[in-house]
Amino acid sequence: MEQAMSVTALNLYIRDLLDSQPFLSHVCVKGELSNYKIYPSGHHYFTLKDSESSLKCVMFKSSAMKLRFRPESGMSVTAWGRVSVYPRDGAYQLYCTQIVPEGTGDLQVAFEQLKAKLDAEGLFDPAHKKPLPRFPERIAIITSSAGAAVHDMIRILGKRWPMTKLILLPVRVQGQEAPAEIAGAIRYANEFEVADLIITGRGGGSIEDLWAFNDERVARAIYASRLPVISAVGHEPDVTISDYVADRRASTPSNAAEIAVPDCREIMDLLAGYRLRASGGMRKKMDALRQQLEAYAGRRVMTAPAAAIDLRRMELDRLRERLVSAQEQKNSRCRQRFVSLTASLEAMSPLRVLTRGYTIASDGEGRCIRSAEQLQKGDRFRLRLCDGDADCLVEEVERNKKWL
Repeated sequence: MEQAMSVTALNLYIRDLLDSQPFLSHVCVKGELSNYKIYPSGHHYFTLKDSESSLKCVMFKSSAMKLRFRPESGMSVTAWGRVSVYPRDGAYQLYCTQIVPEGTGDLQVAFEQLKAKLDAEGLFDPAHKKPLPRFPERIAIITSSAGAAVHDMIRILGKRWPMTKLILLPVRVQGQEAPAEIAGAIRYANEFEVADLIITGRGGGSIEDLWAFNDERVARAIYASRLPVISAVGHEPDVTISDYVADRRASTPSNAAEIAVPDCREIMDLLAGYRLRASGGMRKKMDALRQQLEAYAGRRVMTAPAAAIDLRRMELDRLRERLVSAQEQKNSRCRQRFVSLTASLEAMSPLRVLTRGYTIASDGEGRCIRSAEQLQKGDRFRLRLCDGDADCLVEEVERNKKWL
């Protein structure tokens, strides 16, 4: 009877068998990523599949750290690694050391992923772009001090606008240390306000050479900058993440220098044109004022000013006569109306009735006596006549007699 093997022994035997196959020690597999997961340990676990089969895969942290893009489920990729058995589960899997997107390079995929991420966060929003100073007094250049780009910018800036002071902040623009140095220089320029404007970039190269300007740290440093930033990376066809975030993109470092400052010769020509227009305008104005002065000088008011005063004096006399006449006419009308109203009031006066033989009787308080009911025998009252008053005593009162 054959001796039975343990499950672990069998799995280890199969693992050793697979590990001994040279072909399986370095295989290249194409497929679609599925169930892609990144564990807290930093290891990546996923499945490669095609239309008929699937293959479990793992990429340890040490290999995953070298990835320049973020793998996602649904991507078509090519994976390199070795095939072996995980003894605990008894399942074989691909231990990946490298993953490259199918059809495009990993750097291009990383570029598109970061671009989409930052765009969604609003880092490319035109509303965030700051205007460039028209005449910058100081410009900070953040680039390599050994490259040709910095010499081109210094030469062009000095030729176009020599009044500007240039501050060079030398950094590495290629390699793993480059992104941190570029971002740090941008923060330094802002913290100490060393300039009015920042130019950062480098000369042309491959996508790998320009990759520092596709780094998220550099993009966020440019976005956070209070100073305006011009991105000048590579040549005209080269576009980096920094170009999208910066306040202004230049096609080349030389073009950045042309954008940053005006051309002093153009300014001088402009000022000369302003001077000619100003002097020409002044001459026209002086000619017009001279003609106006000559026209005024020929008027009678200038040659004989007293005549104008006499004329105004005559007009004043005529105006005074008209005012006096109008006042006299108004006074006459008012006087006539007063006489008429006085006559009407006199005609209505009760005292006028007394001249016709009537009298007015009143009590001691001056109230008019209208009825015999108001009098008693022995009462005293005053009788007003047309030419005087008389105090009277009531000896007898007769009532209830009707006057005919």
